Amino acid sequence: MVQIGKINRLTIKGMQEYGIHLDGGAAGDILLRGTYAAEKYQPGDKIDVFVYVDREQRLLATTQKPTAMVGEFAALRVVTSGTAGAFMHWGLENDLLVPKSEQQDIMREGKSYVVYIFLSEKSKRITASSKLNKFLDLQPPKYKEGEKVDLLVYAETVLGYSAIVNGSHAGMIYENEVFQKLAIGQRLPGYVKKVREDHKIDLRLQQTGFQGVDDITETILSTVKDRGGMVAVTDKSPPEEIYALFGVSKKVFKKAIGALYKKRLIVIDTDGIRLVG
Repeated sequence: MVQIGKINRLTIKGMQEYGIHLDGGAAGDILLRGTYAAEKYQPGDKIDVFVYVDREQRLLATTQKPTAMVGEFAALRVVTSGTAGAFMHWGLENDLLVPKSEQQDIMREGKSYVVYIFLSEKSKRITASSKLNKFLDLQPPKYKEGEKVDLLVYAETVLGYSAIVNGSHAGMIYENEVFQKLAIGQRLPGYVKKVREDHKIDLRLQQTGFQGVDDITETILSTVKDRGGMVAVTDKSPPEEIYALFGVSKKVFKKAIGALYKKRLIVIDTDGIRLVG
């Protein structure tokens, strides 16, 4: 069965001057426009194509791959905005429409927004929406504390940053635990801090506990060595200073240098940490 808005592997039925006919099964023939692919393929070959619907409700195919597909969240840039809505660039020749009814806030040309891509039941066309809450998974999340997850930052609030977790749930990275610059649309790894009783997810950007200490101890030792065997940073230093040098929170840093101190690999002085020997 052909999946609109997805990559499909289809068989070539025939080749014409205006394009290639692909076997769409019950959906009928699907046209891959253009003759640029004629030299690469022949009838009977199977090729991977992205299937979409044009304004005349015809199924078409392209060998181009969009930035995101139906059922996915993505950060896209608005190229034009008009009475029909905003059109966003998503890697294909035809831009992706966000109808005004699907805009959380009025979209401005040149700005990027996180949207969800879906197949509109009304128009039968691939459409995007910035009203993300409609598309988030409402089932109670089954994440474990400390579990590594993929994050997509989609909003900044007074509490911190809202992020989509593993492409399905929403979570919060609190401002007092952010020690790096974050941007709307940024993708980065994170960790589940806690799943609350109201099913909301608290997130953090660094792994905590001794599970995450081994990697950072190597980073600390390497950094201190590269700087001549001493750095003017201690567990009393500001969190921003620690993050700028080592890329971790102050809490993780304190555990790491504690582990190194117990192994007698460093000395902790009032003015910094030094390598032993």
